[in-house]
Amino acid sequence: MTEPVLDSTATGELAISASDLASALPLDSCDAFPAVFATARMVALMEIASARLMQPCLAPGQLSGGISVEATHSAPTPPGATVTATARYLGRDGKLFLFKVVASDDAGEVGRATHRRAIVDVERLQGSVARRIAPSPTRNERSA
Repeated sequence: MTEPVLDSTATGELAISASDLASALPLDSCDAFPAVFATARMVALMEIASARLMQPCLAPGQLSGGISVEATHSAPTPPGATVTATARYLGRDGKLFLFKVVASDDAGEVGRATHRRAIVDVERLQGSVARRIAPSPTRNERSA
């Protein structure tokens, strides 16, 4: 298995639209959030930048999956602005791949994160998904 070159970088860029705003997230009428770039969307953009660094290292049937993100969202970004997330590969943390990611808009930094990713076998992952959604046997079925 190969891995990204130490200190190599990749980016993800997003023009902020209404669906990227925190105000688009409410699940209930009592939920209210400001009309600025949502932290959840920032983290997703950070994951995309990191995943792009791993893409050349993957074998057929593999993807990279996010394991953890420790993020700070430090400045608001309005709709219409463009945010760029730049991931830098820091090396391995056991089986995991470690990244430092910085998100910026035209006015400067809006957030940063430490992110860990793993290589996953797609077929094995889909098997895990199938087991989670399959009905679990009742107690009587298990003892039969």
